[in-house]
Amino acid sequence: MTKTILVTGVSDYWGGRVAARLVQEPDVRVVGISPTPPPLKIEGVDFIQVDVRNPLLVELLTAEQVDTICHLEFDERSRPSEAAFDLNVMGTMRLFGAAAQAGVRHLVWRSSTAVYGAQASNPAFLPESWPLNGNKQHGGVRYAIEIEEFAAGFAQQNPEMGVTILRLANVMGPTVNSPLGRYIAPKFVPVLLGFNPVLQLLHEDDGVEALVHACLNAPAGVFNIGAADVLPLAKIIRLAQGQDVPVLHPLVYWAGGRFGRLLSFGADYLRYRWVGDTAKLAAEFGWQPTRTAEEAVREFTAAKRTSATSQHARALDEEYLREVLAKRGQVSSEK
Repeated sequence: MTKTILVTGVSDYWGGRVAARLVQEPDVRVVGISPTPPPLKIEGVDFIQVDVRNPLLVELLTAEQVDTICHLEFDERSRPSEAAFDLNVMGTMRLFGAAAQAGVRHLVWRSSTAVYGAQASNPAFLPESWPLNGNKQHGGVRYAIEIEEFAAGFAQQNPEMGVTILRLANVMGPTVNSPLGRYIAPKFVPVLLGFNPVLQLLHEDDGVEALVHACLNAPAGVFNIGAADVLPLAKIIRLAQGQDVPVLHPLVYWAGGRFGRLLSFGADYLRYRWVGDTAKLAAEFGWQPTRTAEEAVREFTAAKRTSATSQHARALDEEYLREVLAKRGQVSSEK
């Protein structure tokens, strides 16, 4: 029997990759939705241009006989805004409500271990039951916490519907645009003087596979998703071929955590440990990451190096410069 899975946010990284991976599964039909069309057509995905806040979403879910929803439409920008709140929180509430009315059996949502927050009182490994004390000054973290709180109540009120939440660790890899990737990308990386926290990572491919597994086989519940190994921040920076630059942390906090290119979640995330416990993942989820944290950083570094080399080669390319000069000459003659 064919299973219909609806993926939201297919025009963005996570939605696009998960939808493209799901169509490879037998007996699975994928419906992708997004307010805007994907930059490239995803073969095998039945795309419908629609917003999750559309009043007729119940009719769509019913007509398409959707069994599972993988909700990946999310504005992760750090600055809170009314528009981001409406899309992230209100949009999720409307989608979940529509799913209940349409008889959808399973909901999957991608969260982050950043919802735990980074505090001195954190244990070495944070279980899924740990309070969500993430930095609510960061828009993405704040809205993720609000969605998780809503989803917990929704799951209790709708026990016939399975709700699976995946809290992904810091995602790294050759193509994903992540907060940690942006932070360690430069040659010189500011760090808090006297602090070298251990960070939990997840290869981008494993993030996709975890979400696919959740749609196909995973039980309801909340699961931390991270590589088995953890790495000190200083080693991550070295693996990325960067140089750490110690900064007095009172100056960083005075600047509101926006000093230099410090991790956008907030300065505390580069000071204290926030590593999710993956014991429940191993015992109940039925899937394990296949890539180590070090592999994720090394692939990120290789892609960064390749990109820099190709850009340098382009700068030395005579034909490219000849085309640029011709175009500039054409524009000048038209003025």
